[in-house]
Amino acid sequence: MAEDTASAGSASRGTASKRPRRESMSRVDTAWLRMERPTNPMMITGVLMFDEPISLQKLRKVIEKRFLAYTRFRQKPVETPGGMAWQDDDDFDLDWHVRLSALPGRGDQKALERFAGTLASSPLDKTKPLWQFHLVEKYHGGSALVARIHHSYADGIALVQVLLSLTDTERDPAKGADLGKAWLKQDGEKVARRVGAMERYAKLGAKAFGKGMDMMQDPTLAGVLAKEGGEIARELVQALALPDDPPSLLRGRLGVSKRVSWAPPLDLEEVKAVGRACGCTVNDVLMATAAGALRDYMLERGEQVDGLTLRATVPVNLRPLEHARKLGNHFGLVFLELPVGIGNPIRRLEHVAECMNQLKNSRQAIVAYGLLAALGMAPSAMQELALDLFSRKATTVATNVPGPQQPLYLAGSKIREMMFWVPQTGSIGIGLSILSYNGKVHFGLIADAKLIPDPRAVTNRFHVEFEKLLYLALMSGWDQELNSVAAEALMN
Repeated sequence: MAEDTASAGSASRGTASKRPRRESMSRVDTAWLRMERPTNPMMITGVLMFDEPISLQKLRKVIEKRFLAYTRFRQKPVETPGGMAWQDDDDFDLDWHVRLSALPGRGDQKALERFAGTLASSPLDKTKPLWQFHLVEKYHGGSALVARIHHSYADGIALVQVLLSLTDTERDPAKGADLGKAWLKQDGEKVARRVGAMERYAKLGAKAFGKGMDMMQDPTLAGVLAKEGGEIARELVQALALPDDPPSLLRGRLGVSKRVSWAPPLDLEEVKAVGRACGCTVNDVLMATAAGALRDYMLERGEQVDGLTLRATVPVNLRPLEHARKLGNHFGLVFLELPVGIGNPIRRLEHVAECMNQLKNSRQAIVAYGLLAALGMAPSAMQELALDLFSRKATTVATNVPGPQQPLYLAGSKIREMMFWVPQTGSIGIGLSILSYNGKVHFGLIADAKLIPDPRAVTNRFHVEFEKLLYLALMSGWDQELNSVAAEALMN
């Protein structure tokens, strides 16, 4: 595939009358391309840390063989009379996309966090394919790799799978071994059914979007919309009717500088143990822990949080993971409540679990997919209005991706830790990211520097908040499910 693209590019240079090959860009991918703002570049940023050094030559070889096997990454977005399109880059230069970097000073975690934050703040060059890999030498006895890929190429779930496709499950894998199944879960029928309905929902969402924006000017249209569109319309009405997230120190005017940080990893088995004790999922436990870390951070800075609930927009995969490597954006969004105003850790967990269960039974994610498709063909002014409207309803973007539970190797070097962040949209300035890998759970935060100048002040609290849940789970015994009433007794 990559070889075909290269030869096509070569032919176009040799024949003046031949134009570079183009492919139409999907409406949803177009929407993510248009969401780019100086305050929020639409990049997915990932950091991988290795036990041993990696040479630039070995990395380039892996990128060329595996990453560029995806034709899309040799293409750049261009505007055409018929809309946005993907076009082969005739001047493609791998040296520009794969770069060698060094950290200043001691080259410790703080230095790598600053470096990753600077890259996350810097838009990619729109005259070239929108991705770069930055290899950092001499990091903790090994190397680190910072990857930046524009959201228009694919959603975070797909891009994590792409990055994993660069890895092996052995240091020296057998030639021709198919290692993809090592980390791809066959989550089949339930998600596949959603895929089959996505085109229909995209059309309904586009119709509902136009009437939904009219509804913002005339609320009496809500009833008409609900009658015409049925369940999908009711979901849209509910989303539009959500009040703006309350004012807090986590919302405000954004700047152009990002800060990133990540916490020491948690033991995945301990997280599962807390989930079993409380009758909830691993995802519930981790999101409640993140809410606790934000609560403690806000309290220390004098914020009044009693009864305060913030929302996070959470991406929901709408296709089987085995199809994720086909690229493109195929996900919806739901609004998850983060009850930072609840002091009891178990009650906070119960609140998150209740909200998660409600979302699982809703069509909110597919409605959001339809709206994104509508945004991709809407006039810029309407897109800006819609983006501002929806981003006011949340304070953070939160992702939780289950990764492979075995060691992986890239270019022969073992990956010790990995982390990534999806971009924030509109007026949202904070992103929470959770990724499990090799029996550990990694938590990271990206934030606008004006809102959280030192994100370590949040990530350092993540482990502390989880320890509270683990302590209560261990103290409660295993004969009955731990609830907030029992937790209150244990804490007093």
